[in-house]
Amino acid sequence: MATHTSRGEHVRPAAHGGPPGVRLVALSVAAQMFGVSVKTLRRRIADGTVRGYRVGRLVRVDLDEVREALVAVIPSAR
Repeated sequence: MATHTSRGEHVRPAAHGGPPGVRLVALSVAAQMFGVSVKTLRRRIADGTVRGYRVGRLVRVDLDEVREALVAVIPSAR
């Protein structure tokens, strides 16, 4: 069962046996969503910052893990 994000990207739930609640997407989709390159995501997988999941021959990432690894909150100055 596939779903779509608000931007129309195709998102698949984790494959059978995968972690529950994981939303796996292709590297190209995650890269586009977060404004980085696929190469950057591959480097983050290699250095352990983001976990990659192999589904057959494809590598997928969890959107929530990518968000936690790449998006930093900028504190407001008061």
